[in-house]
This record gives sequence, structure tokens and C-alpha cells, in this order.
Amino acid sequence: MDISKMTVAALREALDKKELSAKEAAQSYFDRIEKYDGELDCYITVTKDKAFEQAEKAQKRIDAGEAAPLTGIPMAIKDNICTEGVKTTCSSNILENFIPPYNATAMEKLDSQDIVMLGKVSMDEFAMGGSTQTSAFKKTKNPYDKACVPGGSSGGSAAAVSADFCAAALGSDTGGSIRQPAAFCGVTGIKPTYGRVSRYGLVAFASSLDQIGPVAKNSLDCALILNAICGNDHHDRTTALDAVPDFTANIDKGVKGLKIALPKEFFAEGIDDDVKSAVMKAAKDYEAMGAELVECSMPSLKYAIPCYYILACAEAASNLSRYDGIKYGHRTASADSYEELIIKSRSEGFGDEVKRRILLGNYCLSSGYYDAYYRKALALRQLIRKEYNDIFDECDVILTPTTPSVAYRPDEKVDDPVKMYQADICTVTVNIAGLPAASTTCGYNTNGMPIGMSVVGRSFDEATVLQVTNAFEKGFEPVKPKL
Repeated sequence: MDISKMTVAALREALDKKELSAKEAAQSYFDRIEKYDGELDCYITVTKDKAFEQAEKAQKRIDAGEAAPLTGIPMAIKDNICTEGVKTTCSSNILENFIPPYNATAMEKLDSQDIVMLGKVSMDEFAMGGSTQTSAFKKTKNPYDKACVPGGSSGGSAAAVSADFCAAALGSDTGGSIRQPAAFCGVTGIKPTYGRVSRYGLVAFASSLDQIGPVAKNSLDCALILNAICGNDHHDRTTALDAVPDFTANIDKGVKGLKIALPKEFFAEGIDDDVKSAVMKAAKDYEAMGAELVECSMPSLKYAIPCYYILACAEAASNLSRYDGIKYGHRTASADSYEELIIKSRSEGFGDEVKRRILLGNYCLSSGYYDAYYRKALALRQLIRKEYNDIFDECDVILTPTTPSVAYRPDEKVDDPVKMYQADICTVTVNIAGLPAASTTCGYNTNGMPIGMSVVGRSFDEATVLQVTNAFEKGFEPVKPKL
């Protein structure tokens, strides 16, 4: 039995049947981490002692016949989600030694089921980037090709799942930060509807866009994790009051009778031919399963990147103003005045990409430019929402590529911010509109690199999104990376 390659659902069955113990499951992953993570740099912090304590507690619950769906499941957590007593760095020097005194609500919910946390995984600094190369500590590599990036900002989460360094992981998604690395690393990830999962304890990047979500080997595993972490939270007044359904209930229902929209702009110039071909082949597969394909249009897509970066950077500039070297986080070793203390602490603590977005955000919010940029971005946000709603008046879900290309080498885009920003074209509108979307693998290019497709759903209809991605996964044979 190769424990580390098992899905969450398969581990659950094996644990309940006593075919393995929670400690044996955790040890299997630690063995792989110790053997291979030096090649990929997924983990910033490995919590081995804590994990074995949690495994012992989980085993008692399993032995008593009281196991929850995630009891004893070994998971990794993105390093911008607060974990009580365990470092949460956001991959930034400014929070290098920050140890939260509390858990994020999502972590509290997972802990209530007695998961086993293997550690905290790398990310782009403060979730700003699409490559995990802006991390101050671990610049994670892609398991399919170590010369390529894993995507970002949840690159550590996606690469760890892909390389079998955990059964599943939590990530966060502000403009595609779960879906894009899931596509690059050949795994499944879902960004829930805004307000479906509490943001309490998630270190804020852009508060109106951020959402915590799962990364796993398949849609069923994502559904099991969503069941655990969703729900209203009095700590976060943006969480919805809507009842949380069982996302696994109809996951095997198939797609017969569903209408799947294909917006032409997502398949236009700028999308690689092999990506287009793989996603269109998946669309034909859905049609063969009984779904109806509907061509449609989303004209505002051409404005999506500037709209997103104005909104995200404006919120980032506000959220990151709290890191002043006084309350917590990095403080410069020498300063002769209050002003110099703040300037030097922030200059030393933040990386280049974070500084760039703070500058962009403050520029857009400054007097004379607020109306010219920020207010127009807010108006465009409403237009993007309307275009999505118009499509959903006719269709059940939308199918698009997750990314314009497969994973690339760091030297191809990382040093060019504009190219990096343009690579988010297929994902950012979902965050702008607050919709749920999942990415799953639909093929591979000639070099064996994964290609991801995204299924976008109506607000609070994650169940249908997962139903559609699961239907495709059942007939698709994934190719695992070779380490």
C-alpha cells in the first residue's frame, strides 16, 4: 500500500478499516518530505512533533468509532493562514518570526475534525505573485519539471499535493492563486464563493477578493474539505448566512442535461494552442456525456487585468499599512526617529513585488487619481458581474482555460511584472465577481506539462461546479510527476 499516493477518501476508508494508523499515514508523508522536498522547496515549516501528537489524538477518535471525514488526514497549510503556536510568515521577512496566538477559523474547523497538520507551505510573499518565486524563504519548483514554476501564490500547496507531500492542502485565492497553481501542478483546486469560507485568520491581501479553499488530488477530496471549512463565522461579517450543503451529495450525478457556456474571449488570441485544444476536447467530452455546449461572449474580459490590479493593489496598500515595525513583525535594528523606524522596517521587510503593489495601490487611491482609476474599476466590477449573471441566466456553468499557457521557467516571466500580470487573464474575473470556480487537469502538452481547465458556477453553487469537474475526472487518467 503506497499511502502517500492515496486520496483523502481512500485514506479515510483505510483508516476506518484499521488498515493503517494515523501515525503511519503521517510518517509516510514525512518520509517523502525528507527525501524529496529539498528538490522542490514546498515546506517553510515542518511540524513533525505536533503532527504525531495530533495523529495520536486522531487515532483515539478513530478507535472509538467517532471519526469525522478528515480525522487523521495529513494536510499542509498555506503560510498565510494563522496557526496557533506555529510560525505564519506569509513568505515575508517582515513576518519571519511571527507566531500567531490564535487559529484562523478554517484551521479551527479542521482541528475540530482532528486533521494532522504536516506543516506550513511556501507561497508568493503576502500572496502577491503567480509563481511562488517572490517568497523570501522557499522558491518552490514544479514537480513535473523542476526548471519550471509551480504557479502561485499557493504554489507550495499545489506542489505539495502533486508531489505527494500531503494528502491535501489549504490555499487562498485572490485572483487565481488556488486555480492557477493547481493547473500548473496537475491537481484540483477550488476557489469558493466569496463569503462561503471565513477569512478570519487569513492574513489579508485584498479583502474583497481573498478566499480560502482546498487543493487536493480530485474533486471529491475538495468537496470533503469544503464540507469542513465552510459556514458563517461571527468573527467575519462578510461570511454568508446561507446554509452549507453537503458538497458530496450530488457529486456523482454527472452532467446530462446541464448547459455549459464557452465564452469566446477565453479562447481567443493569447491562449496557447495546446491549452485551447485540451479545453475544447474536454468540452466535447462533456457534450458526449449529455451536456449542451453554448457559445457566448464576455466583452469586458479585455479590461479584467487593469480592473483587478487596481482593486487588489488599492486594498493591499491599505491592508499592509499595519506593518510598521512597531506593533509586530520585523523592526529595523537602528533608527533615529519614528518616521525612520517605519521607513526602514518596511523597506527591509517587504520584497520588491509587495513594494510595487503598495506603490500602485497608493497611486490609484491618491487625490486626483481616485476617480480616474479606482472609481472606474469599481464600476467595471459591476459590469463583469452583470455579464456573468447574463450567462448564468442561460447556462449552468462556464468552461474556460485556467491559464493561457502551461508552467513556465522563472526567467520567462518572473522578471517582467506586466507579463506576470497578464498571465492572470483567465482567473481574475471570478474573484472580481465573487463566484466559485474549480480547476482540474484536462490534458498535457507535448512536454508532459499539465493543462488545467476551469469550471465557473453561480454564487454559492460549488456543488454543481464540483459535480461537473468530478464527471470529467472519472474518465480522465492523470499522469503523476516523477521525482
